[in-house]
This record gives sequence, structure tokens and C-alpha cells, in this order.
Amino acid sequence: MVIKDMDNQIFGAFSTHPFRVSEHCYGTGETFLYSFCPEIKVYRWTGENSYFVKGNTDSLQIGGGGGRLGLWLDADLYHGTTSKCSTFNNLPLSSKQDFAIQNLEVWAFE
Repeated sequence: MVIKDMDNQIFGAFSTHPFRVSEHCYGTGETFLYSFCPEIKVYRWTGENSYFVKGNTDSLQIGGGGGRLGLWLDADLYHGTTSKCSTFNNLPLSSKQDFAIQNLEVWAFE
């Protein structure tokens, strides 16, 4: 998944599993977050928890721990939030914690 926010920041996530509605987190340690600020930074699994991906009808979240989410998108895919999380020990992916999405792309590989 690739996101470009209204501040022209580019960031996103790779998930080992297709995004879906789920009661529990799913995915593997191959899931990661990344950003281009200004060069690419990849945030891989720390092994601290398994909060890789969780989807519901209201949002999609990637990474978590300690009440913070690495990447959270609302159901309309227009607003999101990013913060440091223990799953990936990432820096916030955007220049602002709360951001508006300008473009979003999702690619799937079989």
C-alpha cells in the first residue's frame, strides 16, 4: 500500500496477507511500514508483539502496542493517523500525526 498525504509525504505498508475485516490481528513478521522522508526508511518487525494488521468496517490499522498505532486509516480512506508503535519501532510516517490522504494505491501479488 502506498499513501501520499496532502503535504506530499509518501509512505505506506507491506502486508503478507490481503486486507480484510477481522476480529483479531493477522499477518506475519514479513509485514513492514515504510516512508520516504526524503530517502526510504523501512521499519521491520521488532518481535515485541504480533499486531500486524487488523481491519474492521470503520478502519484499517497496521502495527500497534502501548495504545499507539503505526498506521491507521478510516473507512473512507480519506483520513489517517501515524505514531511510533512497538510492532515496528517506527518513527511517524507522515510529517503530521493526523493526516489527510491525497492518493492511495494498493497492489496485490499472487
